[in-house]
Amino acid sequence: MGTIDVNGSNVAVILVVDQSAGDVRLLEEAFADGSVANAVYAVSDSPEALAFLRQEGDYEDAPSPDLVLLDLGLPSRDGGGLLAELKTDPELRPTPVIVLTGSDAEEDILRSYDLNANAYIRKPVEPEDFLTIARAIEDFWLALVELPPDGE
Repeated sequence: MGTIDVNGSNVAVILVVDQSAGDVRLLEEAFADGSVANAVYAVSDSPEALAFLRQEGDYEDAPSPDLVLLDLGLPSRDGGGLLAELKTDPELRPTPVIVLTGSDAEEDILRSYDLNANAYIRKPVEPEDFLTIARAIEDFWLALVELPPDGE
């Protein structure tokens, strides 16, 4: 989908949508230690995420992500509302969205899957556990799964 060429190598593009700068930093560090080349981009709210995904405004040159990691606790519009919009937009629907959030509430899990999230992962409490999650995401979503090509 959004793999980009960086110095002659294909790089998986990951968009993190999360208002927590600390969690974003932990994810960036965890993916930097991975075995699949990747580029992590981060935005902190729904309007910014939509601009990035639609390549509008400041993001007109943004790459199309291979994967979106979405927190439900976003300012102005919750992650569930953003997920609903992504999964009803024909251009954005094919992009896999993993809900990565602190909630373990059954209603959040059910709502996310009802809105066609591709997976739901509870954010870890311990910083070192972000590495475990990043590796699992990398091993499955970036190394094993066939992602849709651009324009599909």
